[in-house]
Amino acid sequence: MAMEEFSRHQQGIIKRFYDNRETIALQKLGDLVTDLYLAEPKDLPKLWKQAEQSLRALKVPEDRIKHVLTQKSAELLAELVRQH
Repeated sequence: MAMEEFSRHQQGIIKRFYDNRETIALQKLGDLVTDLYLAEPKDLPKLWKQAEQSLRALKVPEDRIKHVLTQKSAELLAELVRQH
């Protein structure tokens, strides 16, 4: 769908979303850190998969992603979010 098919208001919303995409992804990753701290053990694999996807979306270097996922440490993930 071409942008011309959206109203001027809708185009503004879409533009702001894409302008703030990294901030949104970082906020979601921060929320995910909280979820990891509070999660039941059975929910952890799904949450770590989401963390991996978020890290890739943020274009975090592959070696850092691998390190965090190998350690499965919410503390490391929180530190990575803080630094980003």
